[in-house]
Amino acid sequence: MNDERPIKKDWRYDLHEIIYEADTKAGKLFDVILLWLILFSVLLVMLESVEQLNDQYFEFFNIAEWVVTALFTIEYIARIITVRRPLSYIFSFYGLIDFLSTIPKYISLFLVGTQVLVAFRALRLLRIFRILKLHHYVGESQKITNALRASRTRILVFLFAILLICIVLGAVMYLVEDHESGFTSIPKSVYWAIVTLTTVGYGDIAPQSVTGQFIASLIMILGYAIIAIPTGIITSEMTKANAGEPALSTQNSCPNCSAEGHLYNAKYCYRCGTWLKDYENA
Repeated sequence: MNDERPIKKDWRYDLHEIIYEADTKAGKLFDVILLWLILFSVLLVMLESVEQLNDQYFEFFNIAEWVVTALFTIEYIARIITVRRPLSYIFSFYGLIDFLSTIPKYISLFLVGTQVLVAFRALRLLRIFRILKLHHYVGESQKITNALRASRTRILVFLFAILLICIVLGAVMYLVEDHESGFTSIPKSVYWAIVTLTTVGYGDIAPQSVTGQFIASLIMILGYAIIAIPTGIITSEMTKANAGEPALSTQNSCPNCSAEGHLYNAKYCYRCGTWLKDYENA
């Protein structure tokens, strides 16, 4: 059943408007400050990885990282308490990213080296789509995700077929080529087949015999043909999804479960059914 009761305006509602909604001035300012903090934090991690800079400015990096971590911790807690269903946010994509970007610094108190995992904060830059109102791009990314989900069975079958081809070709190359060429085992030959089929071509292993080079040429040509298959599968699903589908908006966030991507004229949350409009005055 849909929850038709309006959301009462209180301090949690006001805080929700600032944290989750990018249409308001306060919300946009909050997101801009958050993005700068994320960029600053990622920059700190990058600079810390430079040994000479880390030795010289270790204290500054450590203090700055703790300050940023404290701010992100406050933000994470605020996001939890401003929705009526905290678990919906905690186990959502952004909720997990927020958690993974906050916890490493605390873990580093017990396990050395884990603080580099704060690079996960770079993923939070996806919030720039909300700030710049690029919701159409977010909607398109959702369509791609749906297309991948709808075609996952065919893609898995395709990947399984590619794996079999690589195993067979790797075994053939192991029989054709000498060990001096680098094909010292079937697993290593399969690795070469995968690298060649995907047209990566590291060059660490290369066939020397005429037969081996001929087979390698066929694998390279096959690699170009194979690239188009998953593209066609996904494109077909996207074409079906685009037929008559209205655009989505990410500017309206549900105050109950924090779900985004509602239709422009949506009155209820598509996930939990909470009433989105006509909020009750305090």
